[in-house]
Amino acid sequence: MSPFRVLMRPALLGAAALLISAGAALAAAPSKPAATAPAAAPPAWIQRSNANALAVLGTMAKFSPEEAGRYGVPGLDKEILDLKPGFEDRARQASLGSMASLQAKLADEKDPAVRQDLEIMIQTVREHLGGDSLTRAIMLPYFDMSGTVFQGLKSLLDDQVAAERRPAALDRLKRYAGLEPGYTPVAKLAEERTREKLGNAALLGPSKQELESDLRNGPTYLKGIEQLFQKYQVAGYEAPLAALKQQLADYETFLRQSVLPRARADFRQPPALYAYSLKQFGVDMPVPELTSRAEVAFQEIQNQMQCLAPLVAKEKGWNFTDYRDVIKELKKKQIAGAAILPHYQSRIRDIEAIIRRENIVTLPERDLAIRLASDAETAAIPAPHMEQPRLIGNTGERGTFVLPMHVPAAAGKLDFDDFTFEAASWTLTAHEGRPGHELQFSAMTEHGVSIARALFAFNSVNVEGWGLYAEAEMQPYEPLDGQMITLQIRLMRAARAFLDPGLQLGTVTQEQAMRVLREDVGLSEAMATQEVERYSFRAPGQATSYFVGYNRLLEIREAAERALRSRFDRRKFNDFVLAQGLVPPRLLRQAVADQFVPAAGGAATAAAKQAPAH
Repeated sequence: MSPFRVLMRPALLGAAALLISAGAALAAAPSKPAATAPAAAPPAWIQRSNANALAVLGTMAKFSPEEAGRYGVPGLDKEILDLKPGFEDRARQASLGSMASLQAKLADEKDPAVRQDLEIMIQTVREHLGGDSLTRAIMLPYFDMSGTVFQGLKSLLDDQVAAERRPAALDRLKRYAGLEPGYTPVAKLAEERTREKLGNAALLGPSKQELESDLRNGPTYLKGIEQLFQKYQVAGYEAPLAALKQQLADYETFLRQSVLPRARADFRQPPALYAYSLKQFGVDMPVPELTSRAEVAFQEIQNQMQCLAPLVAKEKGWNFTDYRDVIKELKKKQIAGAAILPHYQSRIRDIEAIIRRENIVTLPERDLAIRLASDAETAAIPAPHMEQPRLIGNTGERGTFVLPMHVPAAAGKLDFDDFTFEAASWTLTAHEGRPGHELQFSAMTEHGVSIARALFAFNSVNVEGWGLYAEAEMQPYEPLDGQMITLQIRLMRAARAFLDPGLQLGTVTQEQAMRVLREDVGLSEAMATQEVERYSFRAPGQATSYFVGYNRLLEIREAAERALRSRFDRRKFNDFVLAQGLVPPRLLRQAVADQFVPAAGGAATAAAKQAPAH
């Protein structure tokens, strides 16, 4: 699963960060494991906790109703984000009020599971308030309105949204365009909010690369909006969309004339913001340790690939042995067009057979959903990813494995060749599908968990750590060429963990990062480009979470295996981890030590609960 790009810029995050995330999570409940709570009849403690969470979500939904609705908060289909004068202060006051209310409830609450949920929510609100204050003090407000509007409409115009809800997209479109009483065009509001701060020379503008990328993607988003209305046959969109297009064109003129001159040639986040980004994504390793570990891992994985390359070449009848040449040759067998989806559907059946045979994890009794991305979706998230289902009031919606085929560019398209060849489909399906992210979302929507543990406790480290761990679980049972690409993708994750900090700290240039990704990792120009953009301005810090999460999960498993020895059961361990949801490593380590190890006949020890010394 790759992170989505946060389209509402940092100025909005204080209002909506609780509702804008790459996924959702739950936290371990030591006294009441989440896996035992049936979704149809949640126990009393979950009902009480959900009442607390819904009160906070209701407050936040006023500022970001599109995202709140996407996660399942009802009654918001026609509503749009708040960019009216003073929205930042209103959002901050609302968050402070929510935190005070949660703290008061915590003082009176006796149930340990509900208390933990309250603590999770309080910590989340506190961190986002801090991030909002930091962003407002440093950055000029800037909004990618084409992308924001596209995402807001796509959240309603989707196969897994009930047909009776989709017509509300027309009402939302009219409100975006300011065509309903009481509404001002959102593009005009965005311009006003930026103009209010343009005179403050101390505020940093967006990076030039970021702004130019957003401007380049604008027409693709607008085309995508039109295609969505046509696909779902929502009549009457033409006139409001035409008005919106003109408003966004005017907004683009404003950006080019007034914001582009303030744009920074330096793409790097200010150090304080980058440190905050790492914290928000769950990275708990100091940057020097992170980069050192990653550089060593990069060399070790290269050595493993070099050992495997001659075996793959011999099997294929090739006369070269360098891993780079083997990857290039494997990529020549591309799967094109209509053959892509059937191939991946066949691959998941292969993987499921291995999972059952090797007793790796418990599988659900239903098929994995998978589809190709549109151009507009690719512009928003230019990498393979899992599109999560709604997490509140889910009535059967499933996570969907989405494959983008190219990155739209100013002149033509850069084609990916990184996951449309046969050998790559093994590890990509394991990561995004099964036993990877799809099973994570299944655990949340099918087992029944509290909202606090489904939204507020999200941690990218644990999400992506499981995805990389899932790849490693499948690797020994794949054909040799599949194992080679599994190692290649793991090499990319190690590269991310030193290139992302290197770019942000100024010790690595974009050209050097591109060279490592193209020449040493073996990525296409399109994939390497979106990777460098990701580290530079799309989501600085997030790409390191794969490596950190994988390392932390291996540490937790190793401690459990050491404690249980012959009594360790891999399937039971993996099922247990999934049953905890997407908890951060600290809570997962505690749950494994307090629950899994004793249940398997081992003794819970203080050492098992503690993070390894660093």
